[in-house]
Amino acid sequence: MKRAKLAGVFVIVCCVLAYLMFIQHHYSSTSSKPSAYRPLPGSDQHSNGGPSYQYGIMFDAGSTGTRVHIFKFQMMDGEVPKLDDEIFRSIKPGLSSYADEPEKCSAGIVELLEVARSSVPSALWSRTPVVLKATAGLRLLPGQKANQLLDTVRALFLKSPFMSREDSVSIMDGNDEGISAWVTINFLTGGLQGPPFNTVGMLDLGGGSTQITFSPTGEKTIQTTPGDFITSFQMFNTTYALYTHSYLGLGLMSARLNILGGGGSSELVSPCLAPEYSGQWTHGDVVYTVRGQKAGEPVYEACRSKVEKVLYRKVVKTPEVADVDFYAFSYYYDRAVDLTLIDEQLGGTIQVSDYTDAAQRVCGSPSASPPLSPFLCLDLVYVSVLLQELGFPPDKELKLARTIGAVETSWALGATFHYLQTLETS
Repeated sequence: MKRAKLAGVFVIVCCVLAYLMFIQHHYSSTSSKPSAYRPLPGSDQHSNGGPSYQYGIMFDAGSTGTRVHIFKFQMMDGEVPKLDDEIFRSIKPGLSSYADEPEKCSAGIVELLEVARSSVPSALWSRTPVVLKATAGLRLLPGQKANQLLDTVRALFLKSPFMSREDSVSIMDGNDEGISAWVTINFLTGGLQGPPFNTVGMLDLGGGSTQITFSPTGEKTIQTTPGDFITSFQMFNTTYALYTHSYLGLGLMSARLNILGGGGSSELVSPCLAPEYSGQWTHGDVVYTVRGQKAGEPVYEACRSKVEKVLYRKVVKTPEVADVDFYAFSYYYDRAVDLTLIDEQLGGTIQVSDYTDAAQRVCGSPSASPPLSPFLCLDLVYVSVLLQELGFPPDKELKLARTIGAVETSWALGATFHYLQTLETS
């Protein structure tokens, strides 16, 4: 009798333990699934358990224009999102051009919001985040003027049918810009599908700032790099360590102003312009009269000397970049197109020396009315010197791409991923 009772107790204990083990396994397995990429509440979930669709609207408020990216993602629970579609529109000028009349920026923002309204299903408007991140153009403005512009956009977003929060409108930190662009290019090229991860570096030359971002592997790079150049972040359930820095004021338009000697006078004379050239150039809200110096010292040598002085001790040279594959965007791309070094639509691959050779050729035959731009000599010298100061040797190849798979290669996609992740974890 006692043995029967003991056997009965033993069976009950085993059943309880088995149940507890099942419960523990169930919760540990569900909690280990990535929480950052579950479909947002109310997203377009299919009833058969297939993918849901989540939209994100990202405004890129740059120094020369404002662009809107409307992304459509397939969201599968526990998996990296898949980009299903992107719609892109842009307008000029940039928000910073309205610094003294912030209300005048409204028309352009409303125009881009209408593009978003027509692109996102109306049933998902209230669950689709709309975000504006301003870059160097607003970072260079006095705080009060920048805030007035941002407040104008906030009011328009709140009136829109989309999800707008307190953090929906902001000035983007330069390093965040570089990281987001790195995420974009590596997502589009498949570098984030791993492990192992086969990532590429990113170079961006905007109007007001320039960024460099890559994943360092050399111990010397990590040991000798300034501490604030190394950062880590988590995305797609993986922690990434990056070398990243944004050089504010070294974007092409800001550098052009410094090379021309701007800052105190509206009349600028430069050795980087054709000796007999005279014209006007608008930067920000100032119209400058610009002229070339009288013929004398060879233009290329004089211009290079001026550029080297402007960049002196402002850029950190990193030898490891010579061994990393890099994509380059924005004005790196535009100037290569100007020279027909790459196809305007398809992009291509060039060497750093191509910029240097082109600079010597353009500067060596200056004309008072050059076929492309009076600043082409200056711009090419700046690009070639900047790349070498960053550590790129003359024979280093750079891949230039405006789109990959019909998706814009800007920071907007990476920033949208990050914002959707904050919505899930908040």
